[in-house]
Amino acid sequence: MLPMIRELFNHQAWADAAILTAVRNDAAAREDEALRKTLHHMVVTQRAFLSLFLERPFDAKTEFRVPSDLKEIEALFREAHRDEIAYVGRLDEAGLSRIHDLPWIGSRASTAEALIQVVMHSQSHRGQCATRLRAIGGNPPMTDFIIWIKDRPVPVWS
Repeated sequence: MLPMIRELFNHQAWADAAILTAVRNDAAAREDEALRKTLHHMVVTQRAFLSLFLERPFDAKTEFRVPSDLKEIEALFREAHRDEIAYVGRLDEAGLSRIHDLPWIGSRASTAEALIQVVMHSQSHRGQCATRLRAIGGNPPMTDFIIWIKDRPVPVWS
């Protein structure tokens, strides 16, 4: 399972960079509040789970503030992906069964379950971003996992 989780996180970094590039390259999308809020929600969720896995503080008051600048959101994504990929890279099979309290939903999940939640949650919101981008006249990128596995490209950040 661990090799697939690593693949999913590498895909997620590439796909998030691709959708951010598409938004950045479209004037209407750069100014679109709905896109900015959805992108921010994606990265905050990734950062919240990462804080849980790494047992580091998560300042919700600061994290939930939606930046007005896309560059700041992209910086959050870059940091989150760097830390997520490093984390899953050093994770071992035994670590996948560690149980975490999920205080924001009043539940518990194993590391494996929580990692899968992170990538599935982001995939869902990337779809919302693609739909919104198309609705305002933009051209969303193809970010499907099956496309990524062909060449396994690395993320391209600005």
